Amino acid sequence: MLEEPDQIELLKLARTTLEGYLSKGTRPHYRTDNEALRSHAGAFVSLHRGQELRGCIGQLVADRELFIIVQHCAISAATEDMRFSPVTADELPRVKIEISVLTPFRRAEDIQEIEIGKTGLYIVRGRHRGLLLPQVATQYGWDRETFLNQTCRKAGLPTDAWKDPATTIHLFEAQVFSE
Repeated sequence: MLEEPDQIELLKLARTTLEGYLSKGTRPHYRTDNEALRSHAGAFVSLHRGQELRGCIGQLVADRELFIIVQHCAISAATEDMRFSPVTADELPRVKIEISVLTPFRRAEDIQEIEIGKTGLYIVRGRHRGLLLPQVATQYGWDRETFLNQTCRKAGLPTDAWKDPATTIHLFEAQVFSE
């Protein structure tokens, strides 16, 4: 779990990364001695303008330091989320940044392990993969089955694919913080 000063540092880093990238086209160089930010963890960066999502990109594999993953995901959320037009430098002051730092995945043995608002879902069957962060179910007022159905839908699977033994359900938690 990141302490509040670590969260503030990551949020400032995401903001300055976006400011630099959207104005100059390059990712600003950043180094830190902060051990928490140098740890390895998956993360998502979500961008909101008012109540509207403007981009959300994450990295599941913790193959780099957290601060590098956050920089990469911030840029990708602003410029590569195909659901939205890219965020502009002029728009950026009105965009709020949210970061979700993920715990390692664990395979679900029983769907009763899913706790709405606490547990995120990652569903896999063959080439199909879908992930929804824990806060999504709360935002939409979903129950456990609807959360499973919607994660399957995101994976491009039939909504009841989670019932199929060929489908694996992975659980994780996320520490979520925003500006």
